[in-house]
Amino acid sequence: MEWGSALRELSTAIDHLAVEDPSEIPRLQLAEQLIELHWQMARLQAQIARRTAVRAPGA
Repeated sequence: MEWGSALRELSTAIDHLAVEDPSEIPRLQLAEQLIELHWQMARLQAQIARRTAVRAPGA
C-alpha cells in the first residue's frame, strides 16, 4: 500500500467512526471497526518506520 493511500484510508476510517454514535452500533460491529482501525494504524506506523529508518531497540 502506498504512503498516501494508507494515510487516506486511515483518515477515512477515523472520520467514519467519528460521525457514528457508538451507542447505536452493535457491539460486534464496533469491535470489528476498532480492530480494523488498529491494523490500519499499525500498517501506517510500519510504513513510517521503514521510510525513516526507525527501528525498535534490539531489532
